[in-house]
Amino acid sequence: MVNSKQSNKRSDLEGVILAAGKGTRIQPFSDHYPKPLLPVFDRPLLLWQVEAMRELGIYDILIVVGHLGHRVVESLGDGSKYGVNIRYVEQQETLGIAHAVGQLEPHITRPFLLFLGDIFFETRNLASMIEAYERPGVDGVLAVKVEPDREAMRRNFSVELNDEGFVKRVVEKPRHPRTNLKGCGLYLFDLEIFDAVRATPRTALRDEYELTHTIQIFVSDGHGVVPAEVVERDLNLSNPPDLLDLNLHVMRREGHDCYVAEGATIDPEGSVEGCVVMRGAHVPAGAHLVECLVLPDERVPVGRFRRTIFASGLEVSCL
Repeated sequence: MVNSKQSNKRSDLEGVILAAGKGTRIQPFSDHYPKPLLPVFDRPLLLWQVEAMRELGIYDILIVVGHLGHRVVESLGDGSKYGVNIRYVEQQETLGIAHAVGQLEPHITRPFLLFLGDIFFETRNLASMIEAYERPGVDGVLAVKVEPDREAMRRNFSVELNDEGFVKRVVEKPRHPRTNLKGCGLYLFDLEIFDAVRATPRTALRDEYELTHTIQIFVSDGHGVVPAEVVERDLNLSNPPDLLDLNLHVMRREGHDCYVAEGATIDPEGSVEGCVVMRGAHVPAGAHLVECLVLPDERVPVGRFRRTIFASGLEVSCL
């Protein structure tokens, strides 16, 4: 007998991006941008994820929006200009990731690949997540990374496996991790995950519905969940220095010592060194920037700045 999942094409999967969070720790930027719309190098973080899904052959994408959700809709529209079909669902209360996933149930009819919209992922062989899901007995896949940094483990969730390589336990923000296998905010689930979502209690830890609890319920109910070591880096946008460091990292990864977007201008008597200067921005005479980020259409003041983000008329130091 042929496993029905093995005969599915990747276009049978849907894509989901959770983009509803307010991002209070990354203020003042979250006052003007939904966090997943913050620019990374030359395009919004959210668009990097949309393009990753498209490269996998996933063309139907559902985005869960909340804080400033209209900005997301204005930015990405129906997705046609990116070669995908985008729909939107609103999460009116931000009560945790499992709660956000629960908003999907009336709108989704196929297994889905899920991205957390405030994380920049660098992956290798992301398609292997789908290949893992197509194995008999597998109902979910967790993207993981072998993490030598114990503090990073404590900030995320740990993944423990049984002797057959299936997930037996996940622990949110473990005080004493028993494993170096870190969950990374990228998942593939069968629709039966919604049964586990409905059974997920609100936690005492953050008074939210945690997706790790949902996954544990899913596993305990007998569903097969496996890890996929596809993540090389997972860079979370939590605070302003994260936004600066992520942009500088991607700039260097793309082979630039400094990046000035088309339409940005640098006065001959100004200077930029190791900076990302986005479209429409202007660096005047007397402004000298080192390892700075200038968001679109910003006007930099005169002076010497290091590790500073210029956005919405503000100068945010990241020293």
